[in-house]
Amino acid sequence: MRIFTRRNGDLYEKQGIIFDMDGTLWDSAANVAESWNEAIRQDGRLNKALTEADIKGVMGKTMDVIAKLLFPEISEKEQETLLAECCRIENDYLREHGGVLYPDLEDTFKELKKTYELYIVSNCQKGYIEAFLDHYHFWDYFSDIECYGNNLLQKGDNIRLLADRNHLDEAVYVGDIQGDYDASRKAGVGFIHAAYGFGIVPEAQYKIQSFSELVTKRVAETYFRGLI
Repeated sequence: MRIFTRRNGDLYEKQGIIFDMDGTLWDSAANVAESWNEAIRQDGRLNKALTEADIKGVMGKTMDVIAKLLFPEISEKEQETLLAECCRIENDYLREHGGVLYPDLEDTFKELKKTYELYIVSNCQKGYIEAFLDHYHFWDYFSDIECYGNNLLQKGDNIRLLADRNHLDEAVYVGDIQGDYDASRKAGVGFIHAAYGFGIVPEAQYKIQSFSELVTKRVAETYFRGLI
């Protein structure tokens, strides 16, 4: 049985757009590097400084994998401890300072929200999405969020989890890297490639060259019409 909901008295199928974070909604790499370097300095076990490029190189991966890639000099237990402190300081830093939003983000949210339910799913730590929503006061645009840090599930599993618990009839994931496309396939939802982001996705049928094209070029509308 298909599920319907009401908006302004009209019945419509419940359609959701689920967003990736990094490389899709914003670029936080510079401020993440700054916050993680502060955590490394406070910890004192490593004599190294991470760069923006280092952070961009691991974005999209789960936090346990990131720890292994960025802190190979220390034991797994030490990696876990340092990672936890990096994430704590990062969340506080981003809540205060934010990152670099892609152009026309809020205006596009406003237009999309008139027709679709909006969501976020990321491989990030718990508190990262919340810091983004807190800093920019974006909470009202989103119906639900989910991340790896909440339940240690992979992105494809979390996309499916979020779609199911929100009773979505149709959903599309907007992301920028191959892993996002693979996760959408695993979750059984559609995919729109944010081609302005960090990655190349040759198989993507739907692409946007700027975030606003979801509305200005009717890419979201075209996608959902294609499913009918």
